[in-house]
Amino acid sequence: MSGFNAFILRHIRIFEMVGVVMRIFSFSLVSWLGPASPFLFVWVFNTLDAIVLSWCALLKKDAAYSLLNLFWILVGVVGILRAGGVLR
Repeated sequence: MSGFNAFILRHIRIFEMVGVVMRIFSFSLVSWLGPASPFLFVWVFNTLDAIVLSWCALLKKDAAYSLLNLFWILVGVVGILRAGGVLR
């Protein structure tokens, strides 16, 4: 296993907690600000947490959470493209 993946596995609980807190923050921001939310920021931030959580799930060989968070990456990319005006 590469050094980076070994590092993540040694500190996986921290990485997972950071990813979860990022997700809570992004959804809380939308809940509090509603239509005034900075949607592009929220989608980028949410996609980054999905990348962190996907990586952790893949390293743990957790198929369900790997699928869930990989799905969130795809949803995030679409959200980024829509918030950026690339897709309508």
